[in-house]
Amino acid sequence: MSTTYDRLVDLLVDGFAVDRAAIRPDVTFEELEMDSLFLVELLLVIQSEFGVKISDDAAVPTDTIAHAVALVDNETAAPAS
Repeated sequence: MSTTYDRLVDLLVDGFAVDRAAIRPDVTFEELEMDSLFLVELLLVIQSEFGVKISDDAAVPTDTIAHAVALVDNETAAPAS
């Protein structure tokens, strides 16, 4: 898919013990049994790892992995303010 996707998958597997085989672009965080609290923690890790600023409420459990990748890609493509 993309470098961002690959890095996000690695974060989920290495940092959060998610089964790599369960991760697909169209799978939701809910399907991976991840709740809102998990997403807040994940977004903090993403901000640190990717050097981007993403709101704590930018993702919900029903969002897909592809949605999270798009959030990161949008922030990395945005000009610094």
